[in-house]
Parts: sequence; C-alpha cells; structure tokens
Amino acid sequence: MIEGNRVRPLEDDDAPGLVRIASEGLTVAINPFGAELWSLTDAEGREYMTDADPAFWSGRAPVLFPIVGALAEDRLRLDGKDYTLPKHGFARRSAFAPVEVAAAHARFRLTDSPDTRAAYPFGFVLDLLFRVEGMTLCMEASVFNPNPVDLPFSFGFHPAFAWPLPGGADKAAHRLVFDRPEPQPIRRIDKASGLLLPDGAPTPVQGRDVALDADLFRADAVIWTDLASRAASYGADGGAWLDVAFPDMHMFGLWQVPGARYICLEPWAGHSDPLGFDGDFREKPGVVLLPPGETARFRMDVTVRPA
Repeated sequence: MIEGNRVRPLEDDDAPGLVRIASEGLTVAINPFGAELWSLTDAEGREYMTDADPAFWSGRAPVLFPIVGALAEDRLRLDGKDYTLPKHGFARRSAFAPVEVAAAHARFRLTDSPDTRAAYPFGFVLDLLFRVEGMTLCMEASVFNPNPVDLPFSFGFHPAFAWPLPGGADKAAHRLVFDRPEPQPIRRIDKASGLLLPDGAPTPVQGRDVALDADLFRADAVIWTDLASRAASYGADGGAWLDVAFPDMHMFGLWQVPGARYICLEPWAGHSDPLGFDGDFREKPGVVLLPPGETARFRMDVTVRPA
C-alpha cells in the first residue's frame, strides 16, 4: 500500500483472510483467492512486492494455469470441439483451499469442478506450496494428472516486484542479470490479439545484463521462449537485490505497464498462441503433456538481499 511516497507492508484491514508465514528474516502474505503472493517483507518491514496501484495494474503475483498468455479468440480447441478460456487461465480467479498451514509454510489446492471443466475438460490437482527459509521464499507448483489420458497444460509464475526496490537505489539504476549470456532474439506479442509474433526482435541483453527502462515495455512484454539461464538477479548496485531461481522452466517474460512502480519477472512453461495457430491445444508450441498418474513440478525461489 502507498503511504505518501513510501510503500508500507499490508495490514489485516487491507485484505482480510490473508495467510501469513515467516522466518527470522522474512514475512510472507498469501491470498487464498488465486493462491497469490501479496506481500514479501524483511525484518525491517521493507516491502519487496508491488504496490498494486490500480492506475497501472492491480495484480500482485497471479498463478497462470492451465494456459500462459492468450489463446486466439480465447478459444481452446480439443478433438474438434471449442472451449472458451480467457488469457492466463482460471487459476488466478479461483479460490484455493488452504490444505496445510504452519508457521513457515503453507500449501493451497485447486481441483477441477463443473465450472473449470466447462472451459477445460480435464481433471487436475494444482497445489501451490510457499515456504520461507531465512531470507528465501520458495514457491513450488505441482500439477497432478488423474485422467486416463495425457493432461495438456501450461503453467507460469507472474510476480510483480517493487521497482525501485526498497533501500534507496535510483529506479534507473536497476537491472536484471541472467546467470548465463542470452544473445538470442527476444519475442514480442501482437498487441491487438495478445498472440506471439512469428519474428524475433533485437535483444535488450548486453552479455547477461538487461538495463531496465519503461521504454522497453512500450511494445508490451519482453519474452524469451528458449532461455539458457535458470536464474537471474534483479536490483541495483548500492541497493537491494532479489536472486530468483527457476530450475524447471526455460521460458521467461519481463513486463510492466510503462511508468508503474513494479517489474514482473515471470518464469513460464508455455506461452501465448503463435499468431496464426489454429490447431489442437495439444499441438500448441510450449504445451506440457503430462502422462496419466504423474505429477509435474515448477519451482521459483526468491532470495532477498537487503540494501
């Protein structure tokens, strides 16, 4: 929340029903609606998440399932039948059940229902586990397939971190540093349809570094569909840093509404429909096909290094 020019931590009156977990270094608040990370503060009370200013974007860290990005005309095609599934799927607008809550960890669960099956005709069990250890928040999503056939889906994390981070560093000094060089072209989306454009665009990465500037997002998100890195650091010299690890995902989105006080660092397993794609959902590039009775896991760890 904004208080003058300072972001203050969430209070109970701001969002009743939040689940809080903590370590000696961090306090985390999760909203069971969407199993959405709402707050990440250190022992000094400094907030590392977005202020969720509705003038820009009121999201905080939505869970993307069973799709990432947009489908052409919101149409999910399976075996010749069409279903309607809006951008990023339904998990972010669903009430998860808190199935396990302790001092330093909490697990939330979403299962299929008549409503989800009307848009996505499969059974599933989606768990989100949040755990704090010292200065690290570990988030792990698991998708279980109870069906007798392969489960096609995509999954993504979409956390919005404060930009600038607390600690006094100038916003313009912040950068993203991948753990490996990333010289390949980036991808962009068609702003009218939300679909992935076919041609690559020049990368903003210089070696391993991305200088962060609002102009980078005038054409919407910056997307890597085959990232070499499985970790990155975000912050500024002389200020705070966040070290982000995503060992199970090789796609990545970087996004904000230009001028906002957040930056989204988004590891993905999947992406929007490519422009012109009109095939079965199982054939869509980036879709995970999970065999019957198996579980897929996707982890994102965020380690806070205060200024």
